[in-house]
Order: sequence, then structure tokens, then C-alpha cells
Amino acid sequence: MSTALLVIDVQSALFEVEPAPYEGQEVVERINRLTQWAHQQGHCVIFIQHEDAQMGYQTSAWALQHQLILDSRDHYVRKTTPDSFLGTNLSEILAERDVKHLIISGYASEFCVDTTVRRAAALGYTVDLAANAHTTHDKPHASGGQIRQHHNATLSNIGSFGVKIRALDCDAIITG
Repeated sequence: MSTALLVIDVQSALFEVEPAPYEGQEVVERINRLTQWAHQQGHCVIFIQHEDAQMGYQTSAWALQHQLILDSRDHYVRKTTPDSFLGTNLSEILAERDVKHLIISGYASEFCVDTTVRRAAALGYTVDLAANAHTTHDKPHASGGQIRQHHNATLSNIGSFGVKIRALDCDAIITG
């Protein structure tokens, strides 16, 4: 089964700000470990970048976080909604590579990560949510850590799509 790693919205405007997202630096380091592992395994790595009024295409705010390790084999997808599939070429990239399994990481746990995990499962992909490699900012109702924990528990308990969604720490993903 072919696998792809999705890195969602790890962009300057979201990570290079104060306050930073929950464990922002650690999340970037874990994503780098995942991308290096994925490259070694021959898996497809796809960086997904959100665009809106604050993060215009090709602006410094829109740019990927500067510490991410990129590779010439990587793919890039532009999006304008929380759903990484909606109105993008993501499905085509995955189909060309016969991908059936996704590893999902990035920002924001409760928006783009959650929506993309659910959409991927609805489309029939098995999903491993990188449980310690997605994040968000603190909100008035919950901390970024609480939000991440909630989504790890909630998403991994959805069975109605007919495919498995697991929340696994990066080490568990890498060691298989």
C-alpha cells in the first residue's frame, strides 16, 4: 500500500508569531523527522499551504516555516478552505502515486487537520494522525494541548467511514 505524508499549513504566519502554537518548535522538529523518514521509505511528502487575506500566495506570511526540511521530491498544494482536498490537486497527486494510506500532520488541529482527516477517511484512505505532530494556538475555551488531545481521541474513535483512523506518536509511525 502506497503512503503519503501530508504536512498541513506549517507556515510562517502561523508558526513564527508570539504566542507560538502549542509545542510549535517541537512539532516542526517532529515533522522534520517524519519527512526524513518518509523520504527514506520512498513515501510521497506533500506540503499543503493555506491562502487567505492574511497569507497571500507567495508572501512571506504564506511561506513554509523556515526550519522545515524540504526535498526536491516533495509536492506542494495550495488551498483556501480547511479541507485540503476541496478545490485542490491533492486527489490527483495521490491517485498518480496510487496512495491508499495517509499520515497527517500540521496546523490547526481543530480546523484544517480535523477536516482533512475526516475528508480523507470519507474518501477511503486509511489515516494515521501524527498525534504529537499537529498543533494549534490556545483558545479561550481550551489550551492548544487540550485541543490536540481532544482531536487525537475523537478522530481515532470514528469508525463510520469504514476505514481505520489511528492517532500515533511520530516514534510509533517511524518504527512501524
